Amino acid sequence: MTEDGAPQQALRNIEDVLRLEQEQGRHRPPFSRLAAFVARFAGSAGFVGLHLILIAGWAAVNAGLVPGLAPFDPFPFGLLGAAFSLEGVLLAAFVLAKQNRMSARDEERAHLDLQISLLAEQEVTKVIQMLERISVAIGVEREVLDRETEELGRTTAVGGLAKRLHDRLRPGER
Repeated sequence: MTEDGAPQQALRNIEDVLRLEQEQGRHRPPFSRLAAFVARFAGSAGFVGLHLILIAGWAAVNAGLVPGLAPFDPFPFGLLGAAFSLEGVLLAAFVLAKQNRMSARDEERAHLDLQISLLAEQEVTKVIQMLERISVAIGVEREVLDRETEELGRTTAVGGLAKRLHDRLRPGER
């Protein structure tokens, strides 16, 4: 245990997760990094503030309110509208690219979670089986073994459970 009460294994797990995240970050293609940066910036207050300033400046110049600058996009500001339409298309592409990457990472994590869960289930089943054998060997099986323990000591048919869950969640599909 550490000073703050966290088990050492939990701290090692945190370091492992951080190492995996850093490893994934290093192997991202340049477009993915750009998409993440753009999506992160587009979702910030700075992005909104920058747009407010740009729109106000554009409107002021094109309304003839700024001396020395000739209006170049008269009201209703068609050029501004076209620029923001293009920006919207590009932002949507960057955000979708980031979401696709996040979805792929989530899928990888889900697969890893499933593998770890399956391994943990197999390990627990083996432990129960060993405890059953020990209980029989020392003659205390009647006190220790019950119907639920015997059932939990059998290998779980994961495929059957997955089919049953699918059938219950989505009746009529297949």
